[in-house]
Amino acid sequence: MKEFLKIIISNLVDDKETIEIKEIDDGKSVTFEVKVAQKDMGKVIGRQGRIAHSIRNVMKAVANKEHKKATVEFME
Repeated sequence: MKEFLKIIISNLVDDKETIEIKEIDDGKSVTFEVKVAQKDMGKVIGRQGRIAHSIRNVMKAVANKEHKKATVEFME
């Protein structure tokens, strides 16, 4: 799941080297903490958070196939 999220994020940002994704797995749920360059944060979040919401929905669907719950947090 982490690699799938990295592919999605890397297609949105300009500075691909600064992408950091921390995965916290506690059994039935997985939390992803995503860090990107400050200049790319707007591209990842999108207008009114639409892109961030879409990323979260896709990751929930992927996690559901593995019988888990996924949460995506965008950190500065």
